[in-house]
Amino acid sequence: MNHVQPTAKIRKPSAACGRGKGEGPTSGKSRFFTLTQLIVALISASLGWAGQADWQKDWERTVAAAKQEGQVNVYIYRYDGMLRDFMREFPGINVVSVTGRGNQLTTRIMSERRAGKYIPDVYSAGPGGAYNVLYKAKALDPIKPLLVLPEVVDESKWYGKEHRYADAEGKYVFAYLASPSDAQLSYNTTLVNPTEIKSYWDLTQPKWRGKIVGLDLRDGGLGGTMQFFYYSPELGPEFIRKFFGTMNIQFAKNFRQMTDWLSQGRYSICFGCKDSMRAKNQGLPVDDFDVTRWKEGSSFSSGGGSLSVLNQAPHPNAAKVFVNWFLSRRGQIALQKLGDVDDPPNSRRIDIPKDDVPPTNRMVPDGKYFDVVKPEYADQKPIFDLSKEIMAALEAKK
Repeated sequence: MNHVQPTAKIRKPSAACGRGKGEGPTSGKSRFFTLTQLIVALISASLGWAGQADWQKDWERTVAAAKQEGQVNVYIYRYDGMLRDFMREFPGINVVSVTGRGNQLTTRIMSERRAGKYIPDVYSAGPGGAYNVLYKAKALDPIKPLLVLPEVVDESKWYGKEHRYADAEGKYVFAYLASPSDAQLSYNTTLVNPTEIKSYWDLTQPKWRGKIVGLDLRDGGLGGTMQFFYYSPELGPEFIRKFFGTMNIQFAKNFRQMTDWLSQGRYSICFGCKDSMRAKNQGLPVDDFDVTRWKEGSSFSSGGGSLSVLNQAPHPNAAKVFVNWFLSRRGQIALQKLGDVDDPPNSRRIDIPKDDVPPTNRMVPDGKYFDVVKPEYADQKPIFDLSKEIMAALEAKK
């Protein structure tokens, strides 16, 4: 990569530069101010070039050290397809990956650590697991100091013109997705007229009792939606208790089975059918509710898209290279190009094309959204406790 050092040329004054006809006594001051401005510009350019040289040297040293390490270990949720792009761009740095859902990955990491094994360098999955498990266990190093590339550091390139961290310290759990949520609510198109439902509270009407199938509330994959339900001032714990505790919902742990039941008409509404769009694309009578038009609006979250760096990582330099590439334009474009049918990623970067993101996964300009990734909504313990309370009460009635 070639970088051109900014330069400025000072022209020698010609003979014609003396005081001309009609030249006022202020022209000397004018020349002084012009010269001062030129000096300031030269100093600024010099400082800018020096800053550029600093990050470049840091980056080149890091890449060289990363190639000496030879690999980076990444525990990642479903987006492992883009890891090939990283290896093509950085030959000599192999990626060893473990894929799984956030709760599976965090459970594995903590189990390994209890056995004295420090294997992953990078965790990429839901911010809930990163914050509630890894951050609280003090298993993370700050990711913020590792950001080197100017295009990554520049917050104007990101949604809301800021880097969004899920932790209150603002440096450990980097949220890189802005995924508008359908609240994981789907319906059978032959049994439900979606225009009749204008609020989440409408789902608690007696007509829907016994006609809803839902994912077990103790399943960690409901994090963002449950945060929205719990922290939204228009919903809150009261809604959670009424919807999940009184609607005679058929709970299950296999969302593919739930989608089959929904498409067959066994149930009218599904909460947690993560592959509903796949079913729709196969021509089955299944669709997601457009909750952005509902009274309480929708939420947007990082879904399975947060990035953290483990402490005591075996390949710290390779981790630094990976993090910067992953959050760069190239990395986030590669992420969006995956074309994941069930969970299409929408990057928080706003300086990249969105053509590869389905319209349903883009932010609607006039939509009403509740940002659940804010640190004040990060604590999911009261949500887990409430979920366990509801499920225990339901099981006690059987």
